[in-house]
Amino acid sequence: MENESPSLDTGALLEFMFRLGQAFLASGEQTAKVELILRRMASAYGVRRSRVVTFPTAIFISLHDRAEERVSLAEGPGHTLRLDQIADVYALGEAAQRGEVAPHDGLERLTEILRKTPRFGVGGTVVGHTILSVGVSMVLVPSPTYIAVAAVLGAVVGALRVLNRNQPVLAMPLPVVAAGVVSVLVFLAVKHWLPADPLYALVPPLVSFLPGGMLTLGMVELVYGDMVSGSSRLITGFVQLVLLAFGLAAGAALVGISPDTLIEAAGELDTVAWAPWVGVVVFGVGVHLHFSAPRNSLWWMLLVLLLTFSTQRVAAAAFSKEISGFFGMLVATPLGYLIQLRFKGPPAMVTFLPSFWLLVPGALGLLSVKYMLSDPAAGVEGLIAAVFALVSIALGTLMGAALYKWLTETFGAWQLQIGRVGSYVRRRAKR
Repeated sequence: MENESPSLDTGALLEFMFRLGQAFLASGEQTAKVELILRRMASAYGVRRSRVVTFPTAIFISLHDRAEERVSLAEGPGHTLRLDQIADVYALGEAAQRGEVAPHDGLERLTEILRKTPRFGVGGTVVGHTILSVGVSMVLVPSPTYIAVAAVLGAVVGALRVLNRNQPVLAMPLPVVAAGVVSVLVFLAVKHWLPADPLYALVPPLVSFLPGGMLTLGMVELVYGDMVSGSSRLITGFVQLVLLAFGLAAGAALVGISPDTLIEAAGELDTVAWAPWVGVVVFGVGVHLHFSAPRNSLWWMLLVLLLTFSTQRVAAAAFSKEISGFFGMLVATPLGYLIQLRFKGPPAMVTFLPSFWLLVPGALGLLSVKYMLSDPAAGVEGLIAAVFALVSIALGTLMGAALYKWLTETFGAWQLQIGRVGSYVRRRAKR
């Protein structure tokens, strides 16, 4: 303990650590990575004996100063963060891991980050949700009818999200309310005048509630051996899917339609081959506006989305749809780290989170639960396909991170050897 700073306020450091840990969890970071960041923070501030245990809903931190051991237990985050807040949290975390910000100053900066208002205001939030719903509709079913429906319902759901902002108590019922409202409007339209398949009209406006990222990260943590965190994320994601499905069924019941209508198709699809590719760009723009992405991040997000989507499409054609997510994340994960670390772009979480939202597992899981409402056999089959897709994306994320590490180590060593050879040649030339 002789290396510990004599002026260090251990209490302030402890509070800074657990609040920053909460912010990282609210950003969607893995619990093992949060533990590593917090331990590095303690070491950077001169505390050599620290213990950190993190779960999605709780953080345990123990610091030993010269006099005593101090322990803190903090609850998990009550809400998720926007993309601009995520970028600021990661920037603050990098500074804290180098000990470049005093704990008191770090707490003030963190408070400012959490109080930030959306970059594009309320209007940008609603318009962004409308745009991203249109983008998802163009990717799933690029038909003018469904695109128009997605635009109207996306605006309705975006308005509901704005009205529910800063009200954590209503955060859990919101998916049920939103799904119920969307279901009532869709089935009223289909019942009276809209020749459309309810299945494809229901999913796009609810895409912001689909827990694809949560389910995939839960699988990643299970693969890492973190059973508690992985299981809790998976259960939470599945419960959110059940709530969405319940809201859809409740809305259909209010209109007087039985749940089996949820999987009935109606009308022919008028599609355009290039529309899904435009839909990816539209989706990226909508995510940028609705989730208030940081400055200078739009082009990076679009690059990752397009490369991920193209890789997934090629893999789906060559192999199968269920394992295409593996190849998509095999590209998205190292590309996100490459943009962050090599090109000084936004944090990797900002660039590949939209790829999580665009990939299969969230929508596939929702449709599986909907099938269960009317056809248990089809629902179980669909749920197995959803689990298989989740595992493939989780493995793609892990392999992508390992690939990036191998490439940087290999090319870093290669560049070092080239530099040594160059120095030797220059020294020989001077002689």
